[in-house]
Amino acid sequence: MKSKKSRNMLFLTLSAVLLVVLALTGCGSNNNGNNAPSSAPSNNAANGGSSANTGSDLLNEIKTAGVIKVGLMGTYAPYNFLNENKEIDGFDADVAKEVAKRLGVKVEFAPQEFSGLIPSLQAGKIDAIISQVTITDERKQQIDFTQPYITNEVKIIVKEDNDSITKLEDFKGKNIGVGLGTNDESYLRNDVLPQVGNFEIKTYDDVITSLQDLNAGRIDATINNLYALKPIVDKNGYKIKAVGDAIKSDQAGIAIRKNNPEFLAALDQALTDMKADGTYNTIFQKWFGEEPPAE
Repeated sequence: MKSKKSRNMLFLTLSAVLLVVLALTGCGSNNNGNNAPSSAPSNNAANGGSSANTGSDLLNEIKTAGVIKVGLMGTYAPYNFLNENKEIDGFDADVAKEVAKRLGVKVEFAPQEFSGLIPSLQAGKIDAIISQVTITDERKQQIDFTQPYITNEVKIIVKEDNDSITKLEDFKGKNIGVGLGTNDESYLRNDVLPQVGNFEIKTYDDVITSLQDLNAGRIDATINNLYALKPIVDKNGYKIKAVGDAIKSDQAGIAIRKNNPEFLAALDQALTDMKADGTYNTIFQKWFGEEPPAE
């Protein structure tokens, strides 16, 4: 009996100890319910860090990295193209290099087809586009623009022996070539087609191919600006010509993702300073052989 009684007393003692431990554990878990060990961040701290990154300062990131990634076509001389040394060159490239220098960083070019530039920008693969992106209200809904850095006049281009097309109304029933995803394509589809009547629009990923087709008679006309066409025509000996008056005038700006006001302001300031100190004029004359038109 004595042995059995001892066992009962031991059981009761252990049960009491267990109850005390459980009670203390419960109190600990309910004390300041949100408390976490000092070595681990609380949920609030983690959320605070995340929200700070959501509105990150792109200008700061670029300066910290020391590089601005610029998208352009690389096939659109004299604006941007591969030179004999297989380096990106041209008017846009020189503007990009000068802007980068004034931001205190280097430029890294990312050449690609024009139709992919804005999607690449929005996906964060590049920081800016400097590739003759025309400023339009439609594009302003997707991306932000700096002040214009060039104005281009667009003309109708036909073969030298073609006298049947001299104005937009002559496009009816014809095959017209234009750059895919460009403002000129939107202009033909949204403005010219409804006024002129049906004509076929053939799109191209680069200017050279469109001029090859024009020269070979596979299309009847294209529209473009003379600055872009001259070096290609001179190099390849295409028998083409510009006809009539300019059908429109476009302004191109540096394009960036939306909601980066500090970056946009810095780019604008760089362009303003370039124009004020004569650097812009020097770049313009280098590529076009004339003074830029008065703004």
